[in-house]
Amino acid sequence: MAKQVSQETFDDVVKENIQEFEMTIEEAINDTVQQFESQGVNLAMIIRDPSLYSADGEKLFHPVIAALNALSLDGEISDTDHKDLELVQNECDIDLTHRCFVGKNDAYSILLKKLKKYNGVHKDLMLKTMKALCSLCNGQPDLLNEEGAEEFMAILKDENNDESVTQLIVTLIRMNCIKHEMNRRMFVKKDLIKELVRVLILYKSSPATVKEVAFGLRVLTQDDDLRVPFGSAHENAKQIVIEGDALRQLIDICKEYTSDIGVQAELFSTLSKLVVRDEFCQEVRDLGGLDLILKSFQTNLTHKGIARQALTVLKALAGNDDIKIAIVKAGGVQLVLAAMTQHQGNAQICAAGCLAIATFLLRQPDNCSIVVENNGHHVILQAMKVHPTDATVQKQACMAIRNVVARTRDLCGLFVELGAEELIGRARQLPGCEDEGKAALRDLGCQVDLKERWTGEKGSLSQTAY
Repeated sequence: MAKQVSQETFDDVVKENIQEFEMTIEEAINDTVQQFESQGVNLAMIIRDPSLYSADGEKLFHPVIAALNALSLDGEISDTDHKDLELVQNECDIDLTHRCFVGKNDAYSILLKKLKKYNGVHKDLMLKTMKALCSLCNGQPDLLNEEGAEEFMAILKDENNDESVTQLIVTLIRMNCIKHEMNRRMFVKKDLIKELVRVLILYKSSPATVKEVAFGLRVLTQDDDLRVPFGSAHENAKQIVIEGDALRQLIDICKEYTSDIGVQAELFSTLSKLVVRDEFCQEVRDLGGLDLILKSFQTNLTHKGIARQALTVLKALAGNDDIKIAIVKAGGVQLVLAAMTQHQGNAQICAAGCLAIATFLLRQPDNCSIVVENNGHHVILQAMKVHPTDATVQKQACMAIRNVVARTRDLCGLFVELGAEELIGRARQLPGCEDEGKAALRDLGCQVDLKERWTGEKGSLSQTAY
């Protein structure tokens, strides 16, 4: 783990450089950075702003500290509150380093106290406080506490609040759920899912709010907190679908936004996270969702956002074999290959396309010929050529190749003739691509250097020295 120093220690060294070695402020900061980095110290959370030091190296009183001190006073609502809140927000918006600095100076508790004071009394200041909290909590969800969660949910549940307040509180809650499993669980226990679906229905005619709520629902289905061995993403997705009837609501709203590709892309992305069971996939189809997605995909093939999200949701729906067959019969393979060709320079679309193709072929060998008949082998290998250093593209392409030829060996020659063996060999050098690359080469009938990890000789695995 990298060494760290406090802001105060860093400032003391800057001061010493200025006073003892007569350096300019900029020289002193640069020298201090070099000193610490040469010792392996991580300075990612250290502010290095020259304007915060006086000519003799003394640390000046930071304006954001003055603003926080002013906001912490228990006086009447003041005109200066507007300016102080904006200053705090602007400081947090600079980068994570500045957000951490503001957070370490008790900003969260001060802003939470102000939010309670302004709630229902002064809407403009309430909005500014929530914006400042959004900026502060961006990347710092650990700041949230039970008191804050209660206040945020109370605001969300208050039907007297208008759309601007509701939309912003959804954003604030979402910020505190990203990469924080415990916060997600806390909010779910406080009926967040029910409230988000209520807001979705209430403001379904508002594109901005629909997108924000869709994002909020999607965040609950993430498993992105490395500190927790097992997350609740799957359970949350089931709850959103079963208790919130979210699939019906999202698809109905999709039908109302056929001309707004930004909203549709957001809704497709959320749908892809919710179809975690066979019956959910079938429900999407029964509600007309599959036809809607395919039609939107075809109509907006040149739009990167729709193409990427349509590929993602189709791959998710194809986890159901009946849906998989329906997608292919409806021309899904041709659409995927057309999107990969249209956006061959976009790594995300190429990776999503390869993964979709690989999924369409699972347990469906008849679909392999459809891929080849539509020049899928050319498109997949072209993606590998265009993105030679992108591990995700290479990995998904290897999976697609393997699934094409695994049960239809007569198609192997088509890939080999186009140089697949060399391309896969290069892909295996990238992190995380070894197993998929090896499997693709094996099923293509190419030579694979298999390694015995353990032969049973020289003792057991438990006796191996590390």
